Amino acid sequence: MKIAIFGASGLLGKALVREWSGDELVLLGSRDADIRGAAAVERVVEQAKADWIISAAAYTDVDGCESDQERAFAVNRDGAVNVARAARRAGSKLLFLSSDYVFDGKKSSPYEIDDPRNPQSVYGRSKAEAEVALIEALPECCIVRTSWLFGVGGKSFPDTILRLAASRSALDVVDDQRGSPTYTVDLARAIVQLCRAGASGIVHVTNRGDCTWFEFARFILREAGLKTETRPVSTAQFPRPAARPGYSVLSAKSLEKFEIAMPPWQDAGRRYLRERGLGG
Repeated sequence: MKIAIFGASGLLGKALVREWSGDELVLLGSRDADIRGAAAVERVVEQAKADWIISAAAYTDVDGCESDQERAFAVNRDGAVNVARAARRAGSKLLFLSSDYVFDGKKSSPYEIDDPRNPQSVYGRSKAEAEVALIEALPECCIVRTSWLFGVGGKSFPDTILRLAASRSALDVVDDQRGSPTYTVDLARAIVQLCRAGASGIVHVTNRGDCTWFEFARFILREAGLKTETRPVSTAQFPRPAARPGYSVLSAKSLEKFEIAMPPWQDAGRRYLRERGLGG
């Protein structure tokens, strides 16, 4: 197969490039085509002649989206639609990366693919509106929702925790938001399998299990052999511009239909640390 990846220089894009083998890859960064420009997107998609297009380019600064709504919707919604329309014209299949932020976080059991969207932030709304528009533009597309993405090669929560721990004796970390940390390597491997299976529809892809940010931070520091103290705090004590879902665990039922199993987040966290040269 021939695979074109929008967002190839991003956190997930880098993992996709490392993990994908046996197929021809066309790597597309913002320098190759700003997805906000429909004509530029159509040109590179037409040239790529890809079997699959991975739409992983996004404006992922959740708090930044609150203060720059125009950019958030131009990239995350309108840009995604530009890629979908170009894929339709070229006859390419499309896999789009979405987020747990399309949900309001008010459930207490894992979100299923058909649970109603009710985003509470600009970032979440931009992704939710993109999903609706993509299904309309390209009904057979595959939408992969994921959560709490981390990995080597870009900014992510464990990276921030390790950096702060290097200069502080104690860290306050939110303990009333629960989700599933997802390692870019494992997500990339699942995406490869989904493309090879000809997947369509909405699929939830996260590492197995769930935790709070506090529990995640404590695990990372312990496994890295650091003695930095972690102190649990509430979301109210640590206000941010964008609302975060209190509970955003995604059900694995949609992924299991493709006979794809994700490793536990703890196993993923250990492999992440080893990739960074830390831990046992």
